[in-house]
Amino acid sequence: MDRNRQPVLGLPNGLELRPWCRDDADVLAAAGQDPAIRRWNLLVVDSVQDAPNRIERMHGRWQAETGAIWAVARPGGEATGLIALNDVDLEGGSAEIIYWLLPAARGGGVAVEAVGRVSQWALEDLGLHRLRLCHSVANPASCRVAHKAGYPFEGVMRGALLHADG
Repeated sequence: MDRNRQPVLGLPNGLELRPWCRDDADVLAAAGQDPAIRRWNLLVVDSVQDAPNRIERMHGRWQAETGAIWAVARPGGEATGLIALNDVDLEGGSAEIIYWLLPAARGGGVAVEAVGRVSQWALEDLGLHRLRLCHSVANPASCRVAHKAGYPFEGVMRGALLHADG
């Protein structure tokens, strides 16, 4: 991964998946304050001042070959969401898919398309053999995304993540 630039991946609906940039700091800070994103994700960005450091850490994860994090956006436009490969294990051939969308981007199938495209890239281009899509079974929207993207339900990992609210 680190020998190549992180690719920009096109989506059928005209959106693209592109690396986050410093100009996305306001969007990332807004996402960090969104109640639904805070409830279902481990995203902690307390202010616009914290966002550039978070974006730099995203780039660092690509270079360290431990993650691939894309902004969901119109070409040349502002980010409306995030999709990522987390816990990338190139030697073991696996990773976890994570995602969130800002309220204006929800409900139109964008997450399903993004999950499908990142899954395709991870399996075909990166050469992984297993992807996990972990989400809360108490989040029906995320359950629908997983199902529509072709990820069958495999089980429940109770207490797998510790969110700020416990």
